[in-house]
Amino acid sequence: MTRNDIGREDLPRFPDPYWKDFIQLPTFPALQEDLKVDVVIIGGGITGITAAYLLVKEGLKVALLEANRLVNGTTGHTTAKITAQHDLIYDELISHMGQTKARLYYEANSEALQFIKQTVSEHQINCDFSQQDAYIYATTKEYAHKLEQEYSAYQQLRIPGELVNDIPFDINIHNALSMKDQAQFHPLAYLDKLVQLIVENGGLIFENSMAIDLEEGDQPTVITREGQRVTANYVLSCSHFPFYDGMGFYFTRLQAQRSYVIAIKTKKEFPGGMYISADQPTRSLRSVSMNGEDLVLIGGDGHKTGQGKDTLEHYKALEAFAHEVFDVKEILYRWSTQDLVTLDKVPYIGEITANHHNVLVATGYRKWGMTNSTAAAQLLRDMVLKRDNPFLELYRPSRFYINPSLREFFAVNLDVAKHLISGKLEVPDRKIEDLADGEGCVVLYNGERAGAYKNEKGQLFVVDTTCTHLGCETEWNHGDRTWDCPCHGSRFSHTGEVLEGPAELPLKRLH
Repeated sequence: MTRNDIGREDLPRFPDPYWKDFIQLPTFPALQEDLKVDVVIIGGGITGITAAYLLVKEGLKVALLEANRLVNGTTGHTTAKITAQHDLIYDELISHMGQTKARLYYEANSEALQFIKQTVSEHQINCDFSQQDAYIYATTKEYAHKLEQEYSAYQQLRIPGELVNDIPFDINIHNALSMKDQAQFHPLAYLDKLVQLIVENGGLIFENSMAIDLEEGDQPTVITREGQRVTANYVLSCSHFPFYDGMGFYFTRLQAQRSYVIAIKTKKEFPGGMYISADQPTRSLRSVSMNGEDLVLIGGDGHKTGQGKDTLEHYKALEAFAHEVFDVKEILYRWSTQDLVTLDKVPYIGEITANHHNVLVATGYRKWGMTNSTAAAQLLRDMVLKRDNPFLELYRPSRFYINPSLREFFAVNLDVAKHLISGKLEVPDRKIEDLADGEGCVVLYNGERAGAYKNEKGQLFVVDTTCTHLGCETEWNHGDRTWDCPCHGSRFSHTGEVLEGPAELPLKRLH
């Protein structure tokens, strides 16, 4: 099976990212018995793995629970840019949070970059770590002006950067803003070494062990879907969406967004650097190495999960961009990813609520997870060890800024209400017998709304489209062949199994 044509219907349902073709992390058993540890970590992505690595180094007994396989979520589907240049963010942070906290955000992410660099050097990790300058570029006058404002923010915050007039691609730009000495790497190769070090230092790792509830107390207890119990002094919720809300109503303060990536082979050598457009739709560029040859990762085309046009069109848009800018030899990979955005665009890291001092959370990285996750792991470690950390107040989850938080709170939840109501009122105009092989859609089934998918062999799968989180109606994701919730971002396979939370229970099978 080739991957040359993104529009083909016979592409894999869940195509693996480039990273997974070149590294295979070890497997771990499911949790089979009750445990008592110092710290239990929920989530086997870069945040959870880095936090476990830091805590076992301090001599603590740590158990890490992953609902599926390690790095199978957002971490395994990243573009892996290690940078403090997070789109147009610093001018906005100065306006809403003040110059001091804007500078702290830069310092937290810059220190995270240095931590990764030092860890790679200390353990001699072969993960293609390389220093690169990062660029945001503008293709319109409107965003050229915004880049000028962002450059002014760089100067106020003493961020090394430069406003330039061109980048080394056939893209008509007005200007571009650089941030010097950033980096990129192979995230799974990096984390593979950290996992090895966790195990060598006595850390416990369990896969296929979904945490679904928590009993509060001086020593909280995590309860898994199979009924096992893990009691600890601290619980760290490092899953994509917090597995436990603590009455913090995180689903009202987080917005799920999807984005897309293709990996292409070109006839010309990639000129170096990492690039992202300021304009929409986003276009992100970086290189990776495969068998001594450069590939280019092209990402972007983000949108709210479960909303918008046919998701296959996003892959086609990236393919069209690739042919406009590069002399494309072959398209080798395609994948999609999902991340969460907070009300003020700064992650929530710290006590899950003011009343839960021993239940800590890290979420909402806004697609900039390599540095934000590392900063989160360092902050969580310091909170467990009761050490001072200069970024505690910056990331505190209970913070609330009247502007923009209030505006975004109403916008997010009005959008949820709109999709909740519209989904219930929708009367499907298609029937199961209308489906072609390889097609999925919402259908009328026994007089009710249902989701149907017929695979290439003609095998039929029918599910109740009602999301098991809060009852919104899921929509068919053609590009990835999944059922996606437009309200809070839960995703389900074509058979109804949970792929991403906050939902914990599968969709009901109807046929």
